[in-house]
Amino acid sequence: MRKEHGLRMAVAATIFMLLTSGCATNPSKGTSGAAIGAATGAIAGQAIGHDTKGTLLGAAVGGMLGYIIGNEMDKYDQAQLNRVYETSPSHQRSQWVNPDTNRSYTVTPQPAYTQPSGQVCREAEILATVDGRPEKVLSTACRDNNGRWVIQK
Repeated sequence: MRKEHGLRMAVAATIFMLLTSGCATNPSKGTSGAAIGAATGAIAGQAIGHDTKGTLLGAAVGGMLGYIIGNEMDKYDQAQLNRVYETSPSHQRSQWVNPDTNRSYTVTPQPAYTQPSGQVCREAEILATVDGRPEKVLSTACRDNNGRWVIQK
């Protein structure tokens, strides 16, 4: 019984962290990783345990791992991407290689635009080479109230 109580407390604490981190106005990669990890973990936990306890445990473990991976994987790359949003002319490619992961990136920013809310945003096409495989994504960043670029997706 004591072990089950500790498990419930750990699950409750993790779920609280996930829910409150989602309320932030500037979600980080760690927050996104936690949400994706929790969802994936919940599905896996349900599939393995076929009960609520398995689902909650899967969500907790997946959320913690997703947060750690999402937060630590991209600090260097996030700084480089923010530099591109801030200083690179539209349609001019910028490239870098992450010295820790050896992943390479080519980013082509688009012109900035103003949303109806008045927020200035900018999109960029990102070509990342991860483990020898090219992956292409579109990213959007908008300026926050302090003028910093914040990645939206």
